[in-house]
Parts: sequence; structure tokens; C-alpha cells
Amino acid sequence: MTQENRASLTSLFDFPAIAPSILAADFTRLEQQLLACTEGGARWIHCDVMDGHFVPNISFGPLIIEAARRALPDAFLDTHLMISRPGDYIETFAKAGSNLITIHAEADIHAHRTLSAIRKAGCYTGIAINPGTSLSSIEELLPETDLVCIMSVNPGFGGQSFIPSALQKVERLVTWRREMGLNFLIEIDGGAGLSNTESITQTGTDIVVAGSSIFKADDIRSQTDALFRKALVGASNRG
Repeated sequence: MTQENRASLTSLFDFPAIAPSILAADFTRLEQQLLACTEGGARWIHCDVMDGHFVPNISFGPLIIEAARRALPDAFLDTHLMISRPGDYIETFAKAGSNLITIHAEADIHAHRTLSAIRKAGCYTGIAINPGTSLSSIEELLPETDLVCIMSVNPGFGGQSFIPSALQKVERLVTWRREMGLNFLIEIDGGAGLSNTESITQTGTDIVVAGSSIFKADDIRSQTDALFRKALVGASNRG
């Protein structure tokens, strides 16, 4: 994938965007719930893959990515690999239907090589960092990255409280992006809901991942729409 078509990721959607995380979905009603998300305006779907090793939980694998792809043929599937040795599984998740594959800097000592493999597999590239990880650990990777995912909870479980210091990382990334002349997207993952989505996007976040706050709502469509409206307000108030 060339620099030119990697740059086009920023033109595929209007931002900010809400990305429902299917980790919180009812898998017996996955298609129905995903369709409700799209009716509420979601076009970007977040898929959290956990291995019980890098994080203390096991979620799902490529079969659920395939199911999400069948349910939403035109959606953008953002596959977030919270797993050890992610480089071993890039082709598998690309073939399952992922559009973007995000790896954790903490899980891969050869992250640059893995990002290249993701691009070679025909997917956009993402790099994620945990709350306790410094942005400096990924600075050299930013030119190879289409998306930076800032974890605003400690990964492994849904329904956690938002860690406010994540927004300081977003602010620094916005500055770096401008100073370096890059165009990667910035994503916040964890603890987002109606009470804080506006402040999250006002800080400069492009994509807000929301799991429990969407899928545990009585009306998934209305909740997705409400979060999107909050995101728009925050983005319109950026300094």
C-alpha cells in the first residue's frame, strides 16, 4: 500500500466518527445490533480481539470478524489486536474482512515490520498504546501509521471508567501530527459515553470507540446517534 492510498483513509469518512465496539454486543443478535448501529450513523466498527495472554481476557477471533463483515458488507472494520505476537496473525485477520488492523506497541518488539505486513496484506495500519505507555515509544512509527489508538482504560475488559490523562496524549498527538506533516487518525478507546464524548472530540480525537455505552443501551440506534451528535459538538468547539 503506497503513501498515497494510505493517506486516502482520512477522506473515506467524515470525522469525528463513533466506532461501536462489538466486544459489548450480544453475539446471539450481532447482525441485528450492528444494523441498529448503522441506522444510528455508525460506519466504523471496532473489533477487539483478546488472547488471554497480552490482556487478562479472551474475546473472539477471525470468525466473528467474518460474521461482522457478512452483516455489514460496506462497513469499515477496525480490528484491534490485543494479543501477543500479532505479526503471526495478520493475514488471517485481513482475510476475515478487516479494513484496518491495529497492533499494540507493547506486544510487538518488531512493530515496524508488522505494520509493513499489515500494509502488504491490503489493510490500513494502526498502533495502540496502553495508559501507562509513553507516546515516545511510537514516535518513530508515526510515518508508517494510519491510526493511533490511545487506550483510555487498561485493556482487557469492557465497562471501565475513562482515564482523563488519555486526553493529554491526544493533544500531544495533534501537535506532532501538525509539526510532522502527517495525516494519521487519532482514536480513543475505552470508557466513552454521553458524559464525555464531547470533551474527547474537542481535544482533537477523530474516532471515539464506544462499547458498553452503545450495546447496553435500551435503544442502540438512538444511543449511537446521540453519541455522534455529542462528538460533532465537541469537534465544532476545538480551539
